[in-house]
Amino acid sequence: MKAVALTHYLPIENPNAFLDVELPTPVALGRDLLVAVKAVSINPVDTKVRRPKDQVEETPRVLGWDASGVVEAVGPDVTLFKPGDEVYYAGDITRAGSNAEYQLVDERIVGFKPTRLSFAEAAALPLTTITAYEAFFDRLGIDRDGADEGQSVLIIGAGGGVGSIGIQLAKAAGLVVIATASRPETTNWVKTLGADHVVNHREPLVEQVRALGFQHVDHVAIFNDMRHWETAVELIRPQGGIVTIDDTHLPMPMAGMKTKAASLHWEFMFARAMFETPDMIEQHRLLNYVADEIDAGRIRTTLSEVLTPINAENIRAAHALIETGQAKGKIVVQSF
Repeated sequence: MKAVALTHYLPIENPNAFLDVELPTPVALGRDLLVAVKAVSINPVDTKVRRPKDQVEETPRVLGWDASGVVEAVGPDVTLFKPGDEVYYAGDITRAGSNAEYQLVDERIVGFKPTRLSFAEAAALPLTTITAYEAFFDRLGIDRDGADEGQSVLIIGAGGGVGSIGIQLAKAAGLVVIATASRPETTNWVKTLGADHVVNHREPLVEQVRALGFQHVDHVAIFNDMRHWETAVELIRPQGGIVTIDDTHLPMPMAGMKTKAASLHWEFMFARAMFETPDMIEQHRLLNYVADEIDAGRIRTTLSEVLTPINAENIRAAHALIETGQAKGKIVVQSF
């Protein structure tokens, strides 16, 4: 099968950062699906894994943690899917990735592709959707079905992939969304996705949020990095919760969190698959829920740019775009 892989971890400007290779087609065993990949999306995790280092792979390594495609074959223990089903998923960071014609993925972390979306539109969603969904509903304990209607959430880094779907999930749950964006194009983007208020994360956030009439917010989601940690602590209400998706070497003073009896949650969407947690199938269920919401017209894809075909040149180009830190929504590469 065709695949895009690496053997050395190089700067993305290096033409050998990714290579077009031929690899054996894997065989589905156990609860695995063999998926014929139609489109893939590039995420910051892809660029972090590829980050330059001295490590050398003896056999080509395939990255990629977002895909849509068609089930080609199923393992003997599969019960949720059959060949011919159209699916979307983010995969497992401990296994071979989606930048290949065929990929093995456990059925418990796969959802049925939204019927109204193309493969490219669907591939933009899984990783960021799982991340935002788990951050809000599993980690912060927000009620998905509206019992917390009217509560406020500050989404820091709202214009990126996770923030773009996060705005929509929060609005669907009835929350008041304060989104951060710093450029005219990302400000317009988050507004079109439903943000109630937009503040500039390159300016002091506390003053801007309080000028909107919020002394504190009920929830804070940090969907970029931890530079805004102390701002988040200042703005979170007593007994509120902060969720973050990025580890950090920056200081994280905790005195303010203790005084407010506030909670801190880490979200890592690969944790369920990595550790095969007993509730691993929840990712299958949440992807199906979001697919239904999309097919009902209540949530939209976050796709912003498509490159064709899936080859080393276009995977390099997508990584380069992500590494600028200026991308809005999601970048997809489609078709072998």
